[in-house]
Amino acid sequence: MRFATPLVPARLTRRYKRFLADMTLDADGREITAHCANPGSMMGLAEPGTRCWLEPNNDPKKKLKFGWRLVEHPDGHFTGVDTAIPNRVVRAALEDHRIEGLSGYETVRPEVRYGTGSRVDFLLSGGPADIYVEVKSVTLSREAGLAEFPDSVTARGARHLDDLANVARADGRSVMLFLVQRTDAATVTLANDIDPAYAAAFDRAMRAGVEVLCVGTRISPDGIDTDKVLPFHPPTPI
Repeated sequence: MRFATPLVPARLTRRYKRFLADMTLDADGREITAHCANPGSMMGLAEPGTRCWLEPNNDPKKKLKFGWRLVEHPDGHFTGVDTAIPNRVVRAALEDHRIEGLSGYETVRPEVRYGTGSRVDFLLSGGPADIYVEVKSVTLSREAGLAEFPDSVTARGARHLDDLANVARADGRSVMLFLVQRTDAATVTLANDIDPAYAAAFDRAMRAGVEVLCVGTRISPDGIDTDKVLPFHPPTPI
């Protein structure tokens, strides 16, 4: 997935009210406010002075003329911070049959109602058996090379796991797909100290037969795309 508009570099001044971030543009030193499409804590990604990449827009309907898309780390690695992007990236990869274990399906349907009033991110059909796929964006890393989910409490995420578990218990196939939006990640685990309830729901889902798939990404100011499958390591019990 390529960004629609070339990104511009900036430095973060502060992030506030979850969806707003004050930035200073590298090009001319202008101070602007960017939209931050991320409801999570963004732990480790929102420190003042962080180098960021913003997508400008000329849409008259949008009050904010910049959207925060990437964090660039001092070592040159990138993290994608826009939580609206992962489903677009995964959909393109599913339709192009580029995700290991989820290829060979004729139809990729987004936002299909199921479970307890939820909408599954993708329903794959036209293959051996329908697959219900839930996508979560992984951006947290507190240890070099290790990505963790979630970065804050997510009751909604726990409910999605329970819905996937119900599919598996009914002899269906369901997949929890973690899209790792960090180019410095080699493995993935759960941050069960941050949200024990999510960890408990994850354990129920695994025992019910829900599959886990962790997909890495290639990220640059040009765009974001899926990369190789990463290993998942179960967390240490708390």
